[in-house]
Amino acid sequence: MLFARTVLLIQIAALSFLGLAYFIRPEEMASFSGALLMGNAAVTEVRAYYGGLQLGLAAYLAMALTRLDLLRPALMLLVLLYAALALARIAGLWLDGGAQQTFNLYALLLEVVSAGLAWWALRGLSR
Repeated sequence: MLFARTVLLIQIAALSFLGLAYFIRPEEMASFSGALLMGNAAVTEVRAYYGGLQLGLAAYLAMALTRLDLLRPALMLLVLLYAALALARIAGLWLDGGAQQTFNLYALLLEVVSAGLAWWALRGLSR
C-alpha cells in the first residue's frame, strides 16, 4: 500500500504543478508543444482544460489518499487515462510524422511510465 500511496503522491505533485502552470501561464505552456494560442477563447480553453482538469484530477487523487476505498479506483483511473493518452499520442505521432516531435516523445515517455507505475501499484494492492 505504501507504493500505491507514493505513486499517488508523485502524481498529485506533478498534476498540481502542471495544472497551476497551465492555469497561470497558458501561452508559455502551450508554446512548449509548438501551439500558438490565437485568441482569448483559446487561452481560456487551455486554462480550463489543461489547467482545471489536471488540478481536478490532483484533488481527486488527494482525496483518495485519505479514503482507503478510493485508492483502487484512483489507480485504475490513472492507468486508463495515461494509457489512453499514450495510445492517442502514438496515433498522433504516426499520423502527423512524429520523428521530429521531441515534446511529444517526452510526453509519451511520461505517460507510459505513469501508466506502468499506476498499474504496478494496482497489482500490488491485489496481494
